[in-house]
Amino acid sequence: MAIPDFNSSGNLPPGLHCAAWDEFAERFGATPYRKKLLGGLRRAMDVLKQAGCKAVYIDGSFVTIKEMPSDFDGCWDTDGVNLALLDPVLMDLRPGRWAQKTKYGGELFPAQFKETGSGKTFLDFFSIDKGSGDAKGIVVIRLQGERA
Repeated sequence: MAIPDFNSSGNLPPGLHCAAWDEFAERFGATPYRKKLLGGLRRAMDVLKQAGCKAVYIDGSFVTIKEMPSDFDGCWDTDGVNLALLDPVLMDLRPGRWAQKTKYGGELFPAQFKETGSGKTFLDFFSIDKGSGDAKGIVVIRLQGERA
């Protein structure tokens, strides 16, 4: 599993690109700031995994050529998730998602929920570059079979 190179617009090529955590962290954790964001993402992923989540999809500026992304963005597969075991912060989708950003350093949405403005699922919504409207790639990190 290799995460492909960025395309000319600085995004990953369209599609879902599977990666193990170690490969993802090595590719996108090149600076102390990015490593800090990775720590928050890892904590959120551990909570999701404990609740039964099978996969997390990471997109946004964190998985682009941008050196200083403001945070990480993504969504998580809701299939099989026991919401009673889930940190309620991950279901706090109020505008701004301040609770998520404060606790984890980024924001994660339920992948199968619909984004209000577009009516698309978050997974489909995140597959499009907001600026250009072009399709872009997302990194998939499978949580099952991975160490917590």
